[in-house]
Amino acid sequence: MCSLQEESFRYENVSAVPTAMDWRKKGAVTPIKDQGQCGSCWAFSAVGAMEGITQLSTGKLISLSEQELVDCDTKGEDQGCGGGLMDDAFKFIIQNKGLTTETNYPYTTADGSCSASKEGNPAATIKGYEDVPANNEVALMKAVSSQPISVAIDAGDSSFQLYESGIFTGECGTELDHGVTAVGYGESGGMKY
Repeated sequence: MCSLQEESFRYENVSAVPTAMDWRKKGAVTPIKDQGQCGSCWAFSAVGAMEGITQLSTGKLISLSEQELVDCDTKGEDQGCGGGLMDDAFKFIIQNKGLTTETNYPYTTADGSCSASKEGNPAATIKGYEDVPANNEVALMKAVSSQPISVAIDAGDSSFQLYESGIFTGECGTELDHGVTAVGYGESGGMKY
């Protein structure tokens, strides 16, 4: 779902972006995590973006807890393994005054009861979030040149579901049903990604 109101975009006036960016190489991305058979992509996407901005603002890369979102952020649209929205995850994180670490509240690949003792120990916080203008690759590139970004994609096509590595060359749909974290862009063999 997209915001229908026009808001300012913090990177709108960025005029020069590098030709390539890889936040993994800059130490702002944790190792790959696996959501398993739980529809918690929304939590992984939001946490990935938050881990990146936390590293950029503090110099410390902290693996944060997706499970805290799965178990505790269930009062609105977000429904644990039943799916959710990244914007709502960010709202929860702000209202809850942060997220705890993955070590403190480990991922279980299942819905659970919210542990107040675990969630009450935030390791990182955010003060806000904003949406990148929809269907705007230039805006997305400006945003990703500045930090890892939480994004929604169409993952419904079998070509995407069977994708393993490299630059995805299948059809890109518009039925947004999966959350991921954009951690870079560039060009390889004449193909932009």
